[in-house]
Parts: sequence; C-alpha cells; structure tokens
Amino acid sequence: MGEENIWESRYQAGTTGWDRGSSSNNLSYWLDNDLLKPCRILVPGCGNGYEVLTLVSLGFDVVAIDIAPSAIKNLQAMLDKESLKAEIVLGDFFSWEPKEKFDVIFEQTSLCALPSELWEQYETQLHNWLKPDGKIFAAFMQTGREGGPPFHCELSDMVDLFPSEKWDWSNEHTEQEKEPGMTERLYILGKR
Repeated sequence: MGEENIWESRYQAGTTGWDRGSSSNNLSYWLDNDLLKPCRILVPGCGNGYEVLTLVSLGFDVVAIDIAPSAIKNLQAMLDKESLKAEIVLGDFFSWEPKEKFDVIFEQTSLCALPSELWEQYETQLHNWLKPDGKIFAAFMQTGREGGPPFHCELSDMVDLFPSEKWDWSNEHTEQEKEPGMTERLYILGKR
C-alpha cells in the first residue's frame, strides 16, 4: 500500500488520533507571543487544516499541502464555509515544487510522520523552499518510544538534521503537551 493510501485510509476509517478538531496550542503560542506575523507561509502535512483557517483569517498568505484527498476535501469545505482562500495542494511534498519561496514554514506534523530515513531529504526540501531569511516554526515530537508515527524527534538528532551551517536555532524554546506521555518542543530555526 502506498503512503498516500495509508494516510487516506486513516481518514476514511476515522483513525486520526492526531486531529484535535481545532487549531494547535503551538500556533496559539507563537501568535500570542507576537513571534509569528502575517507572511507567506507553508503548512506541510496540513491534514484537515485548522491551523490553515486560523492563519488565513489573520491575513497570512497560506499554502497547505497534504497527501490524503479526504483531508484536502475537508479543508477546502471549511475554507468555503468561512469564505476564506488559501492555496491547497493535494500531493506528495517530495515531488512538489512551490511556485515561489516562503517566509515561514509551519512544521508541526510532517517530520514526526516520516520515518527517519526520509528526514534528510525533507530538511533539504524545507531549506530550498524558504526565502534567504526564512524561518521554520518547528514542533519536534517527543514520544520517548520506538516506532511511529508519530516518530520520536530526539533533540540531538534534530540538531544534526538541522545543522548550524544551514540553520540558526532559537536560544529559547517551550514545550507543549500533546497527549499523556508526548510533548512537542517548539523552536524557531532561521535559514542561513
């Protein structure tokens, strides 16, 4: 079964435990602390896209991509209901190229959904898709267990994956509880 079918089958079966039904606390943290302001932003692995709705309503120029047709259909229906517009892409971000680069990439759900052998390719994509002073607003999943998804994004592995030759890491970070036993470490990474 292909990757598209795996995620689509989970939407079809309603086995989407990651779907909170609302925008994430991570996004609220960055917005409430005035760290994220309207810009051209990519939301990879957008799912049903609650963060997309929030960002568009605040004046962001949003591009959202997901591999699952049901997720894209759900997001488009919510945008239409609210009379909001975003560029929605149904596709695999490993074979997709944006029309223009981004100021910000909101990385919350894609990296932890990918097996580690794809992480380096994903990091390269993110670096290529950002403008020269672009930033990643990243939530690194901490599961403390083997396997996934979600896969554990050990901080030392993330520092190796996003090296200082290519990325400036924020000095400060915060943590958000995802569910019992899982947290996300929030960092801002600036493209060098």
